[in-house]
Amino acid sequence: FTKEQFKSLDSLHETFSRMLSSYFSGLLRTVCEIEVVQIEENDYYEYNNALPDTALMSLVDMHPADKRYDDATMILELSPTLGFYIIDRVLGGPGTGYNFDRDFTDIEIALLSSVFERISGVLGDTWAQNLEITASFNQIETNARLLQIFAPEDTVVIVILNIKMGGGILDGTLSICIPAEFLESVIHTFSLRYVRNTKKQDVEKEEAKKRIILENVCDSEMALKVIFDEFQLDLQEIMHLQPDDVIPLSKRVDSDVLVTVDSMPWFTAKLGETKQKKAIRLNNIVSKGDEVAPWESKKASS
Repeated sequence: FTKEQFKSLDSLHETFSRMLSSYFSGLLRTVCEIEVVQIEENDYYEYNNALPDTALMSLVDMHPADKRYDDATMILELSPTLGFYIIDRVLGGPGTGYNFDRDFTDIEIALLSSVFERISGVLGDTWAQNLEITASFNQIETNARLLQIFAPEDTVVIVILNIKMGGGILDGTLSICIPAEFLESVIHTFSLRYVRNTKKQDVEKEEAKKRIILENVCDSEMALKVIFDEFQLDLQEIMHLQPDDVIPLSKRVDSDVLVTVDSMPWFTAKLGETKQKKAIRLNNIVSKGDEVAPWESKKASS
């Protein structure tokens, strides 16, 4: 394969990385960063021999719509530590149980199968931007030595992605093994020129999209709250409070109040009245560098 073709592959898997990162972030409720670190051409037996004895591998069947191209099977190999981390997070754990030196149980394989099924869908969606194709999850294999879907001398292309989860506390890899024979037959469909052309955008259409998004966002309901003052009392004092008790505040009635939008400081305002109803008059927008009271700073940082 040429350098240009490898650049095309790199571009394709950068898109795959972004889509997969979004999926993992939503599934695991934590920050996930994925980047392409290496693409190389190799013999299958070298790739297989480099895998650990206990591996987490998924087979993905690729079915091109154009019958001129044969179906193919790709191998997705995920670091076992990432597999245990995903299981822990999916089951509601803190994500601390991932350093295990054991095989996956049947229940864990069932959970990971649904995850790999979604990953296969993301991979298919990425390829579909260049070639009309569908990807389907086949099975999970945990013993690399038993996986003999290619001949040892077959040439394969290995794409290695680096994955950081949990804000960088966990590092691992996802490798994608693509048969070179299949890739050679379809790679002309997503050349660099084709990839660049797909990025050209119609300005009017983009403006229309932004308008639609803004209109939908404007219909969202958000909680607007006006806070005059906040203070702390001991629990014993709170328990002894009675109706008509007077609690002295540290602010004047004509001082500025804080207006929050969904608990985030947004404006300062003055208290007032209009048509016999309580009202506020907005003064300023609270910017990031503005000083706020100690009880406000907690909200500002959140």
